[in-house]
Amino acid sequence: MGFKSLVPVAAVAAAFAMAPEAAAVSAPRLLINQDFPDPDVVKTASGYFAFATGTKTTRIALATAAAADGPWRVAGDALGAVPAWAKPDGGFWAPDVTQLADGTFVLYFAAAQTAGGEMCLGAATARKPEGPYTPAGGRPLVCEPGDHGDIDPQTFVDADGSRYLLYKSDGAATGPPSAIWAQKLQADGRTFAGPRTELLRADLTAEKSVVEAPSVVKTGSRYLLFYSADTFESTGYHTCYAAAPTLGGAFVKADGRFLSTELLGGKVDAPGGADVVDGHIFFHGWLGGGRTARGLYSLPITFPGDVPQLG
Repeated sequence: MGFKSLVPVAAVAAAFAMAPEAAAVSAPRLLINQDFPDPDVVKTASGYFAFATGTKTTRIALATAAAADGPWRVAGDALGAVPAWAKPDGGFWAPDVTQLADGTFVLYFAAAQTAGGEMCLGAATARKPEGPYTPAGGRPLVCEPGDHGDIDPQTFVDADGSRYLLYKSDGAATGPPSAIWAQKLQADGRTFAGPRTELLRADLTAEKSVVEAPSVVKTGSRYLLFYSADTFESTGYHTCYAAAPTLGGAFVKADGRFLSTELLGGKVDAPGGADVVDGHIFFHGWLGGGRTARGLYSLPITFPGDVPQLG
């Protein structure tokens, strides 16, 4: 992306290498007690909207609330039609919604393409945050053959109005591990402006070759990249973060986990898919001790000294 670092990488490493594992000072709040995985939360003038991976009855699940803490109401399906390039029964994963300067809302999602079946990223548009969203274009937005699948889109708008799309490449057992990428978008939200940049990859043993679900927060002097690691069906699935002086990196992973089953005192099983909005970190976790449904949770979050802190 051509970013120039304003702070030496060594300084960032020193600031975050000693970051302690986070400890929640309050119990996580269960907002949606039914399947609502991979949440994306959007604050608008008319309230809060949340989007999630599709269920048996929805392509992209939708929920609404007047306030961040709820009460939340599951309100149906946000995606109005199946894209021409996607399998109707292949699933629609990990959505993200952003509003463009002209007022248009864009929904990004991952779906299995008809040819080959690998996961690719698509986009759909609407005039209202709740949709219904109409698929845009006859081809995927991102579908890199060497990635072995692209999922988990997430947008970030910088202070100067520049908009970026982050996502995960799946990786493969015999090739590069999974990684998180960023690519600048043009004003239409569907055309890229330049090549993509790798932000980080799964290079730690505890990550089990998985990094995914990126979400970026800009603090006073740093960019914080939250991401999930380990296998999502495992109790060891957790949320971490990395920091950099610019969105182009280099991102330095904090020492220790930020959200995990253990750190949350067992109150949430496998917390992941985090999204930070309006002083809250939203995330999912398995419900009822099983592996059939993931509910939506939240905790307050602040950033004293550019370091995330729960509660």
